[in-house]
Amino acid sequence: MPSVYKNLDCQRMVRDRCVRRLDAWDAPHERGEISTVAGPTSVVALGPAPTRAEPSIALVPGTNMNAALSLEIAGSLARRWHTVVFDVPGQPGLSADRRPRRGRTQWYGEWLAEALERTIRGPVVVVGHSLGGAIALSCPSPQITGRVLVSPAGLARLAVTPSVLAATVPWLARPTTTRTRRLLRHMVAPGHQVPDELTEWMTLVARCCRSSLAPMPLPPETLAARRTSTTLVATGRHDVFLPPNRIGPATRHRLGIGLRVLDGAGHLVLDEQPGAVVDLVDEVIGAL
Repeated sequence: MPSVYKNLDCQRMVRDRCVRRLDAWDAPHERGEISTVAGPTSVVALGPAPTRAEPSIALVPGTNMNAALSLEIAGSLARRWHTVVFDVPGQPGLSADRRPRRGRTQWYGEWLAEALERTIRGPVVVVGHSLGGAIALSCPSPQITGRVLVSPAGLARLAVTPSVLAATVPWLARPTTTRTRRLLRHMVAPGHQVPDELTEWMTLVARCCRSSLAPMPLPPETLAARRTSTTLVATGRHDVFLPPNRIGPATRHRLGIGLRVLDGAGHLVLDEQPGAVVDLVDEVIGAL
């Protein structure tokens, strides 16, 4: 299995940046590591103690993201519920650095089921963004009683417009903060500013990591099995990769539910509309 990092120095730089950001976080939290089928998995837990009255929340970030880049949404969720954030193995962060070349979706589903079993007692609502959404859909864990899928992969192929491709190729070939910011502007709603922290992070990712491609749509039988759980699917009105007219029909056809469209958001919904994501989680929990 190939490493996400180009070399050991790159791995050290990425991990050091994540640790520094988590160390500086003022929200009370606990950090740990568990052993899973996918290797060591970093876990960040925060919020009130879990109770039998409500499920815990498991946040699964998307491609190139992790707990250290999810502080705002994690903090917003933790103000209401016990929340656990996983660094996805094979993505830049504090978990194992390797991912398989084939069978990746099933592998991730098995990983998440094991990670949930080892960290959370009782029911769970999984919040998955982008790649994290596909992982949430692929996971057969009986602990999952609900899913909030935000701009999720796994339902439809991602759109890649010529303008996005024109911004991506230079970013990968010779990353600079200017090129990174140009790419990230495509991922936020018009008029929104790209956070400096995210720009610096994605520049580091391009210099140090081998970014993974978005997964293909999941098999029909996998998606049919998810129709039995309470699920909400949302995307930003300005999502460049999964616009409403692309993911909406796939959501209806594959999961039998409608799509929620979030105004004032692009693909980076967790950063742009954390309050809206909390509202979606609240709705799912209320329907359980």
